[in-house]
Amino acid sequence: MTTSRTIGLVLLIAAVGAVGYFGWQRFGGPDAAKTESASSPRAAPVPVTIAPVEKADFPVYLTGLGTVQGFNTVVVRTRVDGQIDKIAFKEGQLVNQGDLLTQIDPRPFQAALDQAKAKKAQDEANLANANLDLQRFTRLGEFATRQQTDTQRSTVAQLTAQIAADDAAIFNAQTQVDYTSVKAPISGVAGLRQVDVGNIVNASTQTGIVSIAQIEPIAVIFTAPEEQLPYINEAQSAQRLKVIALTTDGKKSLAEGTLSVVNNQVDTTSGTIRLKGVFDNKNHALWPGQSVSTRLLMKTLKDATVVPDDAIQHSTDGLYAYTVNQDNKAEVRKVRVSYSIDGRSVVDDGLSPGQQVITSGQVRVQPGTLVTTAVASSDPAQSKVKQE
Repeated sequence: MTTSRTIGLVLLIAAVGAVGYFGWQRFGGPDAAKTESASSPRAAPVPVTIAPVEKADFPVYLTGLGTVQGFNTVVVRTRVDGQIDKIAFKEGQLVNQGDLLTQIDPRPFQAALDQAKAKKAQDEANLANANLDLQRFTRLGEFATRQQTDTQRSTVAQLTAQIAADDAAIFNAQTQVDYTSVKAPISGVAGLRQVDVGNIVNASTQTGIVSIAQIEPIAVIFTAPEEQLPYINEAQSAQRLKVIALTTDGKKSLAEGTLSVVNNQVDTTSGTIRLKGVFDNKNHALWPGQSVSTRLLMKTLKDATVVPDDAIQHSTDGLYAYTVNQDNKAEVRKVRVSYSIDGRSVVDDGLSPGQQVITSGQVRVQPGTLVTTAVASSDPAQSKVKQE
């Protein structure tokens, strides 16, 4: 009995000692400081990037997709039948209006012209003789019958009319000779030729000899939603609207032109209106058949409140943005945005010029969060960021 009590007392003392040791480790030893530090850490500033709220002119564009086409496009065809003797152009060459493209064998047409000229000479000789006879009858007076005089006067009139017909025949024959020299009707770029030297061509052929596309100026056909039509017409009535053509990815501007035509009918199947922009295209950046992105400058907002798109956040309650106050603490502000183009947004309500908005790092930010900032420009094209 005494031995059992002794063993129980020893076990009790060991248990009390173990509890005391672990209590010292937890609350009084080196690990106590670590535990206390872990349980109540000091909040570190959250690194964020900020940009200023700016007041700037903001262009409002209507974007779309378009196709480049020659300002004028002509399929050159022959107007006479014959054999091709000469091809005077190279494929892809810039040709000027009036340049020789193809020479067709002119000999049959030249022969017809010479024949018409000979016929006129013959009729002119007959007319001269008829005039002399008329003069003789007139001088004879009463010795010539009136019928003879009237008949001779009619013969002179007939031969005069015949010479007029000869002139028309000569003009027609000369035209046929001229048609054997196929010339460029417009200035532009020659496409792939459809015939070679030695081929027989005829006026009924629809294939043509070559196509020419005028590229200075050049046109871009693009579309806009039909609901924008009233705004386009209103803006166009005030001044000619500016059109910008870009690559299909929208990264490179190709040319700037003006809106020249609003189509006279809305496409009911797609609900769009076709528009035509004209570009000088002196550098030949636009080419017929090319697909481009388009921007139609509808208006420019003066002194608009502008922030980078990255500053605008979305929630179930709407749009908001974080600003940084003088104490480097984040504040949340509800905003109303009207336009967002090229990485910039126009804020109609909620922000004021001069404020600083957070553009990155918002995921770790709450209202009142202490932040450390790096300053970035509101222009998304500027990639350099300087540390504050």
